[in-house]
Amino acid sequence: MPRARLPLAALSLASVSLLLAGCSQSTDASKSTGSTAASASAATGKKPAPFSKGTVKVALVRQSGAGDYFEQWGNGAKAQAKALGIDLTVYDAQADNAKQATDLSSAINSGARAIIVDHGFPATIQPEIDQAVKKGIKVVVYDVDQTNKSVVSTEQDDASMAQAVLDVMAKTVGKNTKVGYVNVAGYAALDKRDTVWQKALTSNGWTQEFKVGKVTDSTATDNVPLVSAALTQHSDVTGVFAPYDELAKGTVLAVQNKKLQDKVKVFGADVSNADIQNMTATDSPWVATAGTDPSAVGAAVVRTTALELAGQLNKTSVEFPAVAITRDFLLKNKIENMDQLRTALPALNLSQVSTADWIPNVAH
Repeated sequence: MPRARLPLAALSLASVSLLLAGCSQSTDASKSTGSTAASASAATGKKPAPFSKGTVKVALVRQSGAGDYFEQWGNGAKAQAKALGIDLTVYDAQADNAKQATDLSSAINSGARAIIVDHGFPATIQPEIDQAVKKGIKVVVYDVDQTNKSVVSTEQDDASMAQAVLDVMAKTVGKNTKVGYVNVAGYAALDKRDTVWQKALTSNGWTQEFKVGKVTDSTATDNVPLVSAALTQHSDVTGVFAPYDELAKGTVLAVQNKKLQDKVKVFGADVSNADIQNMTATDSPWVATAGTDPSAVGAAVVRTTALELAGQLNKTSVEFPAVAITRDFLLKNKIENMDQLRTALPALNLSQVSTADWIPNVAH
């Protein structure tokens, strides 16, 4: 979850009253259109250049594609690229920031007409982003806090996402109680969620007993011992905020390992098939999350890139609104996977974001 900008929300968390209640990691470049069950609605308009002239080469440079959320994000991007006739080359640095910079350099020299940068640390990739722009390559970033004004930024509405979950946390654990925090600094999305957390600490009178966390190519697994150790010292916390689903998964395992699930509740962010299964499992301490449909977001980022290549985007930022989701809602509606969640929550549908009559819109 590194940094980005984005403003085009047609929905807000506030509009999803029935519920109240984006980030993973990168290997060698792989050329792939990916297999996915998603289907594409037919385009009716005439293709503009460069799509009218055949296949368009685009690179997707990822800080990491690991974890269920990011796998689904990648599948959505690949499905939309295939539907558009985009030759998509995917680079996955597997959370190696130096490798992501190298991957970006390779993408610049690959002949790609556009480059999508999915997460990453500004310090390591900003020079390459600037170089790509200088060479006339269109650059679209997702959750990257970069400074080049010629770059199109896309992102989830991280602040409202965090606020929705923390509103549920406040109702669940109450005021003036002890809480824990699992997060990592330096990622744009996580930093934005952290800003909301800091305000929530003050407004609710919470005492933060611990903060731990790290992002790796096995984030969930690697955070279990960190959170377990923290809970050993601070077993009196009543809630833990872990604002990224891989961090939340590790937190849930730690709480269960310490047999504290009846006392310590987990509040996360993002949503995927694995997250839903985790939240609805018997005696799960994970009671609330908020997020976007990762597959729909990946597809929307590719559509945004296509519009930018065609000179039809006419904006420098696009925002994907989030939806709040509680364990009670999932159980009440017998939701077991993302397909069922999409049906129960039409607000997850991003089909009207970054589209045009010449774009075959991938449905998830």
